[in-house]
Amino acid sequence: MSAIDELMRTAPVIPVIVIDDVAHAVPLAEALVAGGLRVLEVTLRTTAALEAITAMKQVPGAIVGAGTVTNPRELDAALAAGSEFIVSPGLTEPLGKAAIAAGVPFLPGIANAGDIMRGMDLGLDRFKFFPAMASGGLPALKALAAPFGNVRFCPTGGIGPDNAAEWLAFDRVLCVGGSWVVPKGAPDKAKVEALAHEAAALR
Repeated sequence: MSAIDELMRTAPVIPVIVIDDVAHAVPLAEALVAGGLRVLEVTLRTTAALEAITAMKQVPGAIVGAGTVTNPRELDAALAAGSEFIVSPGLTEPLGKAAIAAGVPFLPGIANAGDIMRGMDLGLDRFKFFPAMASGGLPALKALAAPFGNVRFCPTGGIGPDNAAEWLAFDRVLCVGGSWVVPKGAPDKAKVEALAHEAAALR
């Protein structure tokens, strides 16, 4: 089992986290881990993200990675902050080669067969299907997955508590990514932990 495969099988949902204030990072991570979601994707969409990754790594049980990594420079910054895995919205050869060379678990985004084939040429077989709902939803993923028997997916984008179970029922889906377990603003730890428990119980 590859490192990224193991991470994808840790819990049915990977929280997609946007941190605006570093002070929110640790309480959020504590609540998510307590609720059963240990694999945490912090998106590099804010200036606080890298510092938040470093802070969240101090939380026992948390496996913290960077999302929205789009080039080798961002990859280096994410690794320097302590990221244990890397998620990208897409796949380019420079980023793919840099992630493989770094030896870090890497989950690149794909939306079509050409993306998957480019990833497979690099030796990758675990992908984020993104944006999942806008790219045709579950029917599109089922059609896309059919020619690629060894490939497994983490759909992200438009997935919430109302449709996550349907995605997870497809045997080629190992987990889903979602932001619904992390409401915006200062974390209400009890609420986040309850949402995480519900998400962790999805299968």
